[in-house]
Amino acid sequence: MLRAVLAVLTTTLATVATAAAPSTAAWPPLMITGENTPPTSMLVDGKPAGRQTDKVREMLERAGIPHRIDILPWKRAYTMAQRDPLTCVYSTTRTTEREPQFKWVGPIVETDWVLMGRADRRFRLRTLEDARPLRIGTYNGDARDEFLRSRGFLVDPVQNDAANPDKLLLNRIDLWAVAIRPDTDMARQLSRDGLLAPVLVFNRVKLYLACHNSVPDPMIAHMNATFDTMRRDGTFSRIDRRYGAGPNEK
Repeated sequence: MLRAVLAVLTTTLATVATAAAPSTAAWPPLMITGENTPPTSMLVDGKPAGRQTDKVREMLERAGIPHRIDILPWKRAYTMAQRDPLTCVYSTTRTTEREPQFKWVGPIVETDWVLMGRADRRFRLRTLEDARPLRIGTYNGDARDEFLRSRGFLVDPVQNDAANPDKLLLNRIDLWAVAIRPDTDMARQLSRDGLLAPVLVFNRVKLYLACHNSVPDPMIAHMNATFDTMRRDGTFSRIDRRYGAGPNEK
């Protein structure tokens, strides 16, 4: 009799535990898209890699969520997450305009938006409004481009942000709107070389994994909780050190 009771109790507890903890099979597979911006996200030997790629992949693996990561041109990666169910894109700036378009997981990283100019032109801007008469180079369709366009600034967009430094040095644009953060050091390198100089920090934003609104809310909560654990247990810092970020960078 006692054995029978214990057997029933064991079965009941196992059933409750299974119901309480979502299994990998409970989550639908996600398509994850990112762009080629080394060392944030890139292909290494044909496989997705990079600072933020590693954070996203680690989170998904810990969360038990089946997934595929593709590195694509930014416009395509972003459009897929807007259009295709169960698709997410990283690293995406969270703005007021974008807020209702996605469900948000993160943040993954923080970044300053900076207007860079030629070092020899010595612009003196106190506020963003002071840049209104100037031609600003942007990356077509990214958050800085959207931000400046929506406020009526004169923007000159390109399909590849790497073209903007040359345009700036050739005086085809007056300023370049760029994100300065630990995982994109192109502007930092040019500044160190004495060619460019930061003119104005005009915003600080957080970047996220942005998911199509079809992704279930419990899944979003589970991914956010997993990211929180990764921050607390030092995983974020460990990945940052792997790619050379300093201790005070975030």
